[in-house]
Parts: sequence; structure tokens; C-alpha cells
Amino acid sequence: MIRVGISGYGNLGRGVECALKQNSDMKLAAVFTRRPPETVKILTEGIPVYPASEIAAHKDEIDVLILCGGSATDTPRQTPEYAKYFNVVDSFDTHARIPEHFANVDAAARGSGHVALISAGWDPGMFSVSRLYSQSILPEGRTYTFWGPGVSQGHSDAIRRIEGVKNGKQYTIPVPEALESVRSGENPTLSTRQMHRRECFVVAEEGADKERIEREIVTMPNYFADYDTTVHFISEEEFRREHSGIPHGGFVFRTGVTGVNGENRHVIEYSLKLDSNPEFTASAVVAFARAVVRLYKEGASGCKTVFDIAPAYLSPFSGEELRAHLL
Repeated sequence: MIRVGISGYGNLGRGVECALKQNSDMKLAAVFTRRPPETVKILTEGIPVYPASEIAAHKDEIDVLILCGGSATDTPRQTPEYAKYFNVVDSFDTHARIPEHFANVDAAARGSGHVALISAGWDPGMFSVSRLYSQSILPEGRTYTFWGPGVSQGHSDAIRRIEGVKNGKQYTIPVPEALESVRSGENPTLSTRQMHRRECFVVAEEGADKERIEREIVTMPNYFADYDTTVHFISEEEFRREHSGIPHGGFVFRTGVTGVNGENRHVIEYSLKLDSNPEFTASAVVAFARAVVRLYKEGASGCKTVFDIAPAYLSPFSGEELRAHLL
């Protein structure tokens, strides 16, 4: 039985807790929070909730720690720190900073002899694997990734961290003309701005400078600066009524050619449609947590990504069962 700790009990943390209930070889061992532990009510009876400041004291009680904080400021600090004490998994999703994050986590994990896996989820994560497989199979071609329509947790978190923002949510929306052009095999050359637009719904604190907030959003590097971004300021009541869900999804395409003269064209399409972004992300993270524990038991250490994990390591079934039923 794999003992799992959860660091951070927001949408993703609750999703991890739910996912663990569907995996019979794993169990929740503890939840760590920056809030007063007595105020955090989890779904699993009998499981302790500890203050985050005491996390290192419980290193011998946990096989793998799943980090459920945000990518803007939490995981860049927490993952390398906690990799000193635990095997860890995070869902860091700031694509441009993944090489930097990997280097920091790798140094910490190798120093402690633990295994750390970063950027698990669906993108980065499952979409990343789809891109790798399809590019390897069709080396002559182009890869396109469309996100949405749906809520980006990382981008929404980045909005909420802006001074004067009480609540906020961001929707990533594919440009329909670009999506259909790719699907039909036209092989277009598309800029970032031509592929997606971003729509933000913000509840501002009373008296906050809305012009400054909007300016900080639309110019934010790695998040909004390269897109056509629209910011809507709405009431808290409208936010609760219209924007309580967290759906998401998207598409990965690889268009390519084969044959002596490239006469045969192919389109690979992989898509996801998700009712709950955090719950699906959590389910992916839990599967990769299983792989991390298996690698650790084999003597591995250091930082890994989804590219380093053999598919069989994700499954609770044996090699014999996988060959008999899935191959």
C-alpha cells in the first residue's frame, strides 16, 4: 500500500483525495496545510491534517508527497525544498520555466536520494506524451496544441495573486478558424495569438484600481502578454452564479507525410473534454505518484518528467495482466 501525503488542500488537493479512493493500492496518509489545521475539513475520516510548517517531521510516514500549490509561487519553492525529505510529484505548468524548475528540483532530489516528478497532469503531462509519440511517428510534419475552451487553473491563480483582486477566473478559448484549418490538414503557420484568446472574469476588491489590474493581467509575461486578452470586471454574486465550475480540455494534432515523395498525408488528433480540470489533473498526478514510488524502490533518484516514465509504471496491474488485456 502506497502512503500518500497531500500538500495544499484546495481544488487540486481535494481532487487528489478523491482519486486516491479509486486506487486500491494507494491510501491517504496525511494532509498538510498553511491554514489552521482545525479549519480544514477533508473528505476522508481518520486522516490527520497537519500544519505545513511541520511537514518534514512526517517524512517517515509518507511514501510520496503530492504538491497541490500553484505554479506561480508555490511549487517553484516547495518542490525543491520538499524533495529533500520526500519523493514528490507536482503539476507545475508554467511551460517556459520547466527547464529551470527541473534543474532546481533535480539538484535537491539527487542530494537526498529521492525521486521527484514535475509537471504531471494533462498539459504539461498527457498532452506532452502525445506530442512526443506523434512527432516520433511522423517526423516530417507539424505539431499543434489547442487548449480549451475551459478554465486554466494556473492562469486563474496568477490573476488572483494580483493586488486588489478578490477572485478571478480565466478561460482559454481556441480560435475556431485555426482549429478547423489544422483538422482539415491545411498545415497552417499560426502564431500564438492566432491560435487562442484568453478571457478573464475578475472580482475586484472595493476601491481597487481596475485599470491597473487590467494592465497587469494583459501584460503578464508567460501568461497573457502573447494573447488577445479580454478582462471583465463582475460582481461576486455573478462570479458565483456563472463561473463556479472548472471545465477544460483541448487538442493535440500532428500533421505529417509518408511515402517516397511525401504523397500520403496523415493527421493524428488527441483530445480531452473535462468536466473538472483539477479532478482530472489530480487523477493523472496520482498515477504518476505510483510510478515515482516504483522508481524509488528500484534505486532511482533525481528529477523526472512524464517523458521518463514507462507506461507500465503508471498502472496498478502487473506486466502479465497488461499484456493479456491491454496490448
